[in-house]
Amino acid sequence: MSLKTGGCSEDCSYCAQSTRYNTNVEPEKLLSCDEVLTVARRAKSSGSTRLCMGSAWKGVREGTQQFESVLEIVRAVSQLGLEVCVTLGELTPTAARQLKAAGVTTYNHNLDTSPEFYKNIVTTHTFQDRLDTIRYAQDAGLSVCCGGILGMGESIDDRLKLLVVLAALDRPPESVPINCLVPIPGTPLEQQPPVDVFDLVRLIATARITFPRAKVRLSAGRAQLSREAQALCFLAGANSIFYGNRLLTTGNPDTAADLKLLADLGCTPQRPFGATSNSL
Repeated sequence: MSLKTGGCSEDCSYCAQSTRYNTNVEPEKLLSCDEVLTVARRAKSSGSTRLCMGSAWKGVREGTQQFESVLEIVRAVSQLGLEVCVTLGELTPTAARQLKAAGVTTYNHNLDTSPEFYKNIVTTHTFQDRLDTIRYAQDAGLSVCCGGILGMGESIDDRLKLLVVLAALDRPPESVPINCLVPIPGTPLEQQPPVDVFDLVRLIATARITFPRAKVRLSAGRAQLSREAQALCFLAGANSIFYGNRLLTTGNPDTAADLKLLADLGCTPQRPFGATSNSL
């Protein structure tokens, strides 16, 4: 769920929310707590175990009214019994601790690609800046959701080097999202060709071997995959999806279609956060 859409000062080449590119995304103000709770309750009733919330800005500024509003939202969603994941850009150690105290369980901060290729995708911050935020989140006791994006022009070696960096973290990510680029008109990557399905499957299989205990999340770009392609991804090791009709600013498969696909494949949804029984 996008808490605050558009108006971001960063120049991430894949992102529709950057002010540097002429896309169809208009800046919006931060949603109210009541607006978020309406969506959170619906998400939980439809089987979601975690609500992931993102804001389009460079990073957190603790002490500001916006950040205090985000903390209020986190507390409210956490009280519903959902895991709370947020992606708010760069963190300071203090902000990470405040998010943890408010009820955040996981911080999402993707590394996107290899250290060598990163400068071709983003110039307004460095790969090391991303690693620093991950360290602050982990030091505060947060789990980390951290993965990458396929299809930005990177090589197979770049994809594998990303997994190597993730594996070398002090604590491997609890969640590894594997995204396929959704080319957004107006961004520098709008002409990139689709990712080959078998390349995607191979990387998922490699991530599963590298991170045997992680949630390997089949993430952005799933709307462009057939049922058969998604089934291959699950068989290769993906064991989680981002569920809901929209991923921040890009489309996602219909929730009813997702439930049918999982049922047809014999997949059992995980119980909500706090449930007593084990689940797949």
